[in-house]
Amino acid sequence: MVRPIPAAFVAGAHGEWRIERISPVRGDPLAGAPRLARIEVPGTVPAGVWTLRGTTSNERYLTRAERDALRAVQPPLGRPDSDRAALIPIRKSDAWWDLAQDERRRILEERSRHVSIGLGYLPAIARRLYHCRDLGEPFDFLTWFEYAERDAQRFEDLVGELRSSAEWEYVEREVDLRLAR
Repeated sequence: MVRPIPAAFVAGAHGEWRIERISPVRGDPLAGAPRLARIEVPGTVPAGVWTLRGTTSNERYLTRAERDALRAVQPPLGRPDSDRAALIPIRKSDAWWDLAQDERRRILEERSRHVSIGLGYLPAIARRLYHCRDLGEPFDFLTWFEYAERDAQRFEDLVGELRSSAEWEYVEREVDLRLAR
């Protein structure tokens, strides 16, 4: 397993990313702010309007073949032409967490095709998943995406496919932040 990477997303007056919009998809919104900083180093985090924390973790629902396929085409974050980003915090329902891991896996991939759908959009869209359920945060996952403006419609298609899947029936809170450099 790769060492976990702690991260903080701080909305406020400073940050590399300009917040273009914050849209509640399901549940409560997040407060507005002009900028967002994504910080992937442990230590002091600046104050902001709000801060969300998470950490990378082991890949819980992937088969080895899926993991290898993702790693073969997954681009790195921070590409110079990635002038757009999205942060999508998600909290799933108690009904999701009451399922056994194999049941969640069946919903995630066999019914929803989550990994297969995502693979179809790589390498145009880089992504990283941060887990935060066990950190006492208000969301279970922070999903971070980076892409070029020319791939903005592809990103909309990706999000649309995922939101129409069986897995999304278990989402009780989701906020969609769109960002630009």
